[in-house]
Amino acid sequence: MAGFPGGSAWAMARDIAEAHVLVTERTFVRLKNHEMNQLQFELDRRLRSIRGNQPALDATSELQLRHRRMQRLNGALMMMRAYLQRRRR
Repeated sequence: MAGFPGGSAWAMARDIAEAHVLVTERTFVRLKNHEMNQLQFELDRRLRSIRGNQPALDATSELQLRHRRMQRLNGALMMMRAYLQRRRR
């Protein structure tokens, strides 16, 4: 059984972007190395897809939503990389 909330790395990345899952370091404790790699890949992929969908410049609510999603994903990636670095020591 996978340790991902939602069942898969893709679903967890989607939930992080939509703020259904709040990420802390404790989120990563139960994940194994291959699951961490899968999640990192899916977070990167989701971040690239959000960056690729550029809303119109006058649609401020869509721009704000896009930036919030990107900030959540980027924060999760930074937290994951810091956790992995500490775990390797």
